[in-house]
Amino acid sequence: MAKQSFLFFFCLLCGAVCKLSARNLEQSIRHYLSGKQAEVGMAVIFNGTDTLTVNNDNRYPLMSVVKFHQALAVADTLTALSETVDHEVLVTPEDLKPNTYSPMRDRYPQGDVTLPLRTLLEYTLQQSDNNACDLLFRLYGGPQATDRYIRSLGLTDFAVQVTEDDMHRDARTCYDNWSTPLEAVRLMEFFLKKPLFAKPIQEFLKTTLMECKTGTDRLPAPLTGTGARIGHKTGTSDRDASGRWTAINDLGFVLLPDGRYYTIAVFVKHSRESAENTARIIADISELVYSSFSKKR
Repeated sequence: MAKQSFLFFFCLLCGAVCKLSARNLEQSIRHYLSGKQAEVGMAVIFNGTDTLTVNNDNRYPLMSVVKFHQALAVADTLTALSETVDHEVLVTPEDLKPNTYSPMRDRYPQGDVTLPLRTLLEYTLQQSDNNACDLLFRLYGGPQATDRYIRSLGLTDFAVQVTEDDMHRDARTCYDNWSTPLEAVRLMEFFLKKPLFAKPIQEFLKTTLMECKTGTDRLPAPLTGTGARIGHKTGTSDRDASGRWTAINDLGFVLLPDGRYYTIAVFVKHSRESAENTARIIADISELVYSSFSKKR
């Protein structure tokens, strides 16, 4: 009986310490954000349980973070059709629009090339290629199919409605692909912890996210030399007519050497800071979260 009482009060004490730590982290983040010329929302889930959010009630434009949502919808279709990421796709000249960011177009400027889906997904997830993204939308049901798949997981505080080309033609449509930070983090949790797809496809996507080449000055910046590993997907807009960055984002998961992990999103909307300073906001919040969680045992 004495042992049971000790364990009960020990658990209560641990819970109190965790709540205090989360409260301190939230206060640190809110204090850090005071005076920043941007609207910043963030969410983090520690070890799949403890959740912290700041400014989560707003809608944040996803920008190229939507390519993570799209990749999951593509993976679901591949699994349903018993196909793999080696399935080949013809890239036509019409798929290679000139006035958008596209390393794939730079590599294959004439088009008429056949590429495996794994290459298209590497272009979208690692390099944020807009033409590859819209090609995948054309092949796999458009934004509406991606939206339906994510909703089938039980998520609701988001929308996927437009393509990259739509946003290029009318910048106002950037707001049609949106999410709260917490809903994005919940989606990352599903991806990490549930067998959503055939295992080789799920492992491929995880590895691809961990080899992301964009946004090294965002969530990954403070993790260098710590032994932590990160997979993430960035999103970046142009400046709007008033000179603000519509959105600069990062969504990811962090794996600590001791086996613990957390998922995190930092979304920055309407920033009047420079691109470098906006990325630094994301990196500094990433550092606050890592420092707080890595000290816990």
